[in-house]
Amino acid sequence: MSDLKTRFDEAVNYIQTAEGDFKPSNEMKLEFYALYKQATEGDVSGKRPGMMDFVGRAKFDAWEKLKGMSSDEAMQKYIDKLEAVK
Repeated sequence: MSDLKTRFDEAVNYIQTAEGDFKPSNEMKLEFYALYKQATEGDVSGKRPGMMDFVGRAKFDAWEKLKGMSSDEAMQKYIDKLEAVK
């Protein structure tokens, strides 16, 4: 496993298990979500969720903004973003 992938997995684990001191805003959660999806699945696919699915639509839109970004670049941005807020 590459060093980048290892650091990415550690960052994901930190965010998923962080308690108390780490309280990201909804906007920041969306950014982490989009970077995670781009890093693990690539470009967004499928239809944009309907008007009444506010959460699904916000997630789709955040992920779609990263279209074309490489997996490695998304992993690095995820790590950098976490380091900036720690």
